[in-house]
Amino acid sequence: MAGVALSGALLLPLGACGTLSDPESWISAPEVFHLRPVGDKSGPKAKMPFHLQAEDVKATRRYGTRDHRLTVDVRGSEGVVRLKAVGLRKGGTRCLNDTVRAVCDVSGAYDSWSDLDRVYPVAAEGSRPGDTGTVRFTFTTKDGKTLTTRTRVVVGEPVVKVRTLKVVKDVRPGADVTVPVVVRNDGEVSVKGLALELGSGDLDFRQQYANCRYPPQHHGHTAVCRFPDLRVPPGGSVVLHPALRLRASKTRMYGSFSQEAWPLDSGPGQYTVVPPGGGPGDGPPLTAEVVRGGESTGGTFAEGDVYTDVRLDTHADYEVFGVELRGSPGTKRSLRLKVRNNGPGIPGAGTKLLFTPPPGTVLEEPMEAIDEDAYEPYCDSDGPAYSCLVGRLDPGETRDFEFTLSLDGPGQGSVVLQDTQPSTGRRDPVPANDTAPVTVLP
Repeated sequence: MAGVALSGALLLPLGACGTLSDPESWISAPEVFHLRPVGDKSGPKAKMPFHLQAEDVKATRRYGTRDHRLTVDVRGSEGVVRLKAVGLRKGGTRCLNDTVRAVCDVSGAYDSWSDLDRVYPVAAEGSRPGDTGTVRFTFTTKDGKTLTTRTRVVVGEPVVKVRTLKVVKDVRPGADVTVPVVVRNDGEVSVKGLALELGSGDLDFRQQYANCRYPPQHHGHTAVCRFPDLRVPPGGSVVLHPALRLRASKTRMYGSFSQEAWPLDSGPGQYTVVPPGGGPGDGPPLTAEVVRGGESTGGTFAEGDVYTDVRLDTHADYEVFGVELRGSPGTKRSLRLKVRNNGPGIPGAGTKLLFTPPPGTVLEEPMEAIDEDAYEPYCDSDGPAYSCLVGRLDPGETRDFEFTLSLDGPGQGSVVLQDTQPSTGRRDPVPANDTAPVTVLP
């Protein structure tokens, strides 16, 4: 099928304000809202709940005093949508309602996400996916002025998922990684307009699409793309062209990139924050090809922000150094335990130093600030041993851990390096220098 070119328009919030009868007061509701079919509890996992807001800015008391009126009406669409009222007070809601019309006494600043009394639309018995109806809202101020808006409801939902990828392994440092981007609609109704957010994470975009925008606050690591004219039927998939090309780091051994898609008419999930602003890229335009299956759309798909791990084909040689102390019993001595990354890779923060002190007493240990003039031990202690996270070290960098001991005569302790996650470890080619003695001499 022919590719569909992506619009260069900015991604805007989908919640549309209704008619503003008062120049200062306002009411808003979703322009479109999808309803789960009766008896079906599946659907998008992080769906944005229905949100109705209204405010009379001239009200003397906008909170706590129920001197305004909210009317919700679905008459004419009874075969598609009905009303459900919810109240937290004992005995039910303060609304006078049936399943087609509700009248509620509310405050001058109403918000369905926080008010104790809420009325929201649900699919009617006998309705089918694809059926549409209208819900009308009227907010009456204390002095009798009315503000109105409406929501078009659709039975059934598009469920947009992106294809997941296994860990991309054995990537040469600084090499390109090519990623096919495939989106599928597992819902009951068509996707009407598609949005896509691509995050390069620890990698860099090898090309930037001419019809996506790149928010400056993300420093070129996020692309937000819109397909307002795209239609994806239930069970259909979209293959993006050209494929995403990323450049791996030359030193970071582990990285990741992300993909997320959502329908434009219903908006992103409730946990997704879409960055604003940004200009177009300087690469080729991104197009979308709608297909109905086949090998190109096989694999596993998931909702939400889907991350793929990337592992470089390199290693990091961490080295720890031994320490010798001298002193008679009761002598106070300070020591520095030094860890160095000899490179060439950066494994991240998943390495810990295990320090077993020689005979004696630990008087002081590394501390970290938790508040102004407040500190706590940086290392965890387990019996006589101390476990300290090394943190990220670039090639050639070192980190010191300072302890103060009261010696108890000659003896020996040790310092050992360990990876907290073997699957994302250093792959250290010189394990012999991961261990060193801490010796007290006479």
